[in-house]
Parts: sequence; C-alpha cells; structure tokens
Amino acid sequence: MKKTLQSSYVSGATESRRMAVQNHGSNSNHQAPPQRARTLAIDVGGTGLKASVLDARGKMIVDRARVDTPYPCPPKVMVKALVALVKPLPAFDRVSVGFPGYVRHDKVITAPEFGDDVWHGFDLAKALKAKFGKPVRLLNDADMQGFAAIKGNGLELVFTLGTGVGTALFRNGELMPHLELAQHPVHEGKDYNEYLGKKALKKIGKKKWNDRVRRVLKILHVLLQPDKIYIGGGNARNITLKLDAHLQLISNQDGILGGLMAWEPIQKGDLR
Repeated sequence: MKKTLQSSYVSGATESRRMAVQNHGSNSNHQAPPQRARTLAIDVGGTGLKASVLDARGKMIVDRARVDTPYPCPPKVMVKALVALVKPLPAFDRVSVGFPGYVRHDKVITAPEFGDDVWHGFDLAKALKAKFGKPVRLLNDADMQGFAAIKGNGLELVFTLGTGVGTALFRNGELMPHLELAQHPVHEGKDYNEYLGKKALKKIGKKKWNDRVRRVLKILHVLLQPDKIYIGGGNARNITLKLDAHLQLISNQDGILGGLMAWEPIQKGDLR
C-alpha cells in the first residue's frame, strides 16, 4: 500500500485557524509578540522524548532532538531528562509540551505509561517553567499532534499508535474536550492500549495487529462519525491495510509541529 505522510506547519489551514479564532487570554503565561516568538515544542512519548524549536510560522529551525524515555519515570526523572534534551537547542520564548495522558490546567491527571499514582496532580508546566524560565503550556500529545494534522473543516479525529493509543477530536478546527479512549475497554476486557499498543504489536505480529486496527477504526467511525480520521504515532508505519478516503496517515513529526498551535487562541475557552 502506498502511504502518504503529511506535515502541515505552514499550511493554509493552519493560517486560517489562526485568524479565525478569538483570544482566550491566558493571564499567567506572558509571551513574546507572536510574529517573533520561538516555540520550544516537546513531544513526550512512552518510548522517546523529542523536541525542537519552531519559528513564528511553526517551522522547525533545528533538527528534532531525541532520547529514549527513561524508566522508571516519576516526575523528577522526567523533568531532568527534558532539561538535558533541550539544553543543546536554540533559544526560545515559550514552551509547548505534548504528554501521553489526561491533562487539565497544565497538570497531569493520568499517566498510563509512567504510573498514575506518582503523576496524578503533578504540575508539569510549573516545574518546566521553573527550569526554563519561560511560559509553558501542557496538553495531551494527540491533541498537540492534531493541531498540525487537521484541515480545520468538519469533525476530524486524530488517532495515534505508539507505545499506547491516543485520540484527539476537533470540530471546524476547534479542539474538543479530551477523551481518554485508550483506557476504555474495546475487546474481551482489553482497553485500547492493551489491544493496539506496542506490546500487542510485538506479541501478535503485524498482520493480526492490522486486523485489530481495522476493527477499531470501524468502531471509532460508528461512535463519532468523523469526516476525517488522521492516523499517526510511531507505529503508524506498520499499517498495511488499505485506507478508505476518509483515512489518512500523518507524519510523526506533527507531534512537534503542533506545538505552535498550542499558543494560538482557542475558541470557546481553553480546553487543555
């Protein structure tokens, strides 16, 4: 199957969304003028930690840096690893962090890959702000990737396949409240993470795993009726099934490129 991967850091859709939304006014994170601001974008994954610096249009000004995610990974270990990852990168004015779990008001609510108990309630944005001396915004990693992938038309679902599974839902470019579908039972008591995650892929092989992906995509389509489903994450490269017109593979780099839109105005309030 021919696979087409896209990265849309300067797409017309991104520019349209930027102009269309209204300012939601963060009173705690002051930022440089958007026409000049550089954004440090961090993509936290269960396998790797990635980061780059984006210019004011969302283009990477330096190649993406990556290190393996340390385990065990309580908050102090994560913060230390991220500081080391970012150290060689160019100067920046603000920070966006995509985190694999449920986040709200810059705090971690769930962290399936790292341990819910040790992470629940941890203010990762505050911790990184103290280290970097810059304003920080924290959001779910699939939400951040989605900002770079979507076109901004209709109901669009982002579905990420990595160490675990992530989802993000957008309506006409507006981020909807986050749903942790990955922790919802999908088959014989298994949740999405157990059914489609990295461990499942390794255990059952690509062919059976692709059958499961097909089954889950049908479930999600029936559940949400999206106009488009974007499939990303590190394991999207293992997809061999034929994709219908409403399905599209996206670049894993979108997890970084979406960092710009985390600083753009969001319609109807901040849903982080």
